[in-house]
Amino acid sequence: MIFRFRRQLSLWLALSMLSIVLSGCWDQLEIEDRALVLGLAIDQAPEDSQPKSDQVTHIKDNLNLPMIRVTAQIAVPGRVPLGPSNGESGGSGGSQNPVWVVQVYGYTLDDAMNNLQQQISDPRYLIHLRVLIISEEIARTNLGDLNDYLRRNPEVRRRTWMLVSEGEASQFMDVNPPLQRVPTLYILSMMEKAVESGKFPADYIGVFWSSESKWGENGFLPYISRRNKENILIKGLAYFSGGKMVGATVPIEIGAFMAMKGMDPGGYSILFKSVTYGPVMIMVNKRFSRIKVHIVDGKPQITYHIALDTGLDEHVNNNVSVNSTQKLEDLEGEFRKGALKIFQSVIDQTRQKQSDIFGLGEHVRAHAPAFWNSRIHSKSDWEQLYSSLTIHLDVDVAIRRVGLKER
Repeated sequence: MIFRFRRQLSLWLALSMLSIVLSGCWDQLEIEDRALVLGLAIDQAPEDSQPKSDQVTHIKDNLNLPMIRVTAQIAVPGRVPLGPSNGESGGSGGSQNPVWVVQVYGYTLDDAMNNLQQQISDPRYLIHLRVLIISEEIARTNLGDLNDYLRRNPEVRRRTWMLVSEGEASQFMDVNPPLQRVPTLYILSMMEKAVESGKFPADYIGVFWSSESKWGENGFLPYISRRNKENILIKGLAYFSGGKMVGATVPIEIGAFMAMKGMDPGGYSILFKSVTYGPVMIMVNKRFSRIKVHIVDGKPQITYHIALDTGLDEHVNNNVSVNSTQKLEDLEGEFRKGALKIFQSVIDQTRQKQSDIFGLGEHVRAHAPAFWNSRIHSKSDWEQLYSSLTIHLDVDVAIRRVGLKER
């Protein structure tokens, strides 16, 4: 009985192995046979030179929709380098271009991607899409169709970066940085290192979608600008209201936003002129914030408590020394006044544009649910209420380090 069972088991295992050998790789697709899209740039097609559609997804061009221009950066197999180029040929592809840049037009992003597939031989894949750049002109229109296509596509990672560009987005697909031969990978590295150094929040496309789906919060994206042919500047936060971009901050206000959100590490220095000690540079090392919600006379009031741990990086005036506790306290008071102005500037401009990028509505919903349920029935209700919201700021500054002393 046992012998018969063993023989049947052996026969079953043999048939299973034979089935795997005969049919295991019938649908394989080598990576060299895939068109891997690393980056996309989306612009509005110029009205004066709007081309005709290739009619891949439709018959006639009378759809009465504005056309978009999509610039795709496709990896060339065997040429994507593992490190910076030194101008020598080798395993990293040598001096050959590691990417292929293709421009297509369409009425929607899905239409444009179908037109892209019609122009390349290999099947396109977005599984390695890491950077998506949209022009400010596109961002100031409704992004509903664009986000819908990306969210429905299972190949798009939620850790992809979506950025808003000053001017045309296609120009960033042609940057030539010395530190990286692939423009998309350079932009990706720039954003990831900005997060590590406290220069920018980890605002991936999934985080943006999550913020936009909440009634009590609005989304924001990195706002970038090109400098010369090789440099890219993180110019500020592009903030949204009603699904559209409504404004942008300056770079120093990114640090103020991160301080109000309590995001570490601190990554921004502030240069200001002290009344007593002259020009002073103070570096913010750590940030802490706490939010309290109160309902006063039927309206919510927000109280922010923000604590900044800082260090004295530079003191330009050599005639006056900062060598006592009292002098440090004086500097802390002056720095606090300057920081308050920056915080207030961010609050004022976002309230004017009805863009709650701080997520204060979610705090109101959590701590005052009765008020929220009775007054807020849609996201636009909170956006209107945010424009008149009362926000109090309480800022503490502590200078922990003053640098080295010359002897």
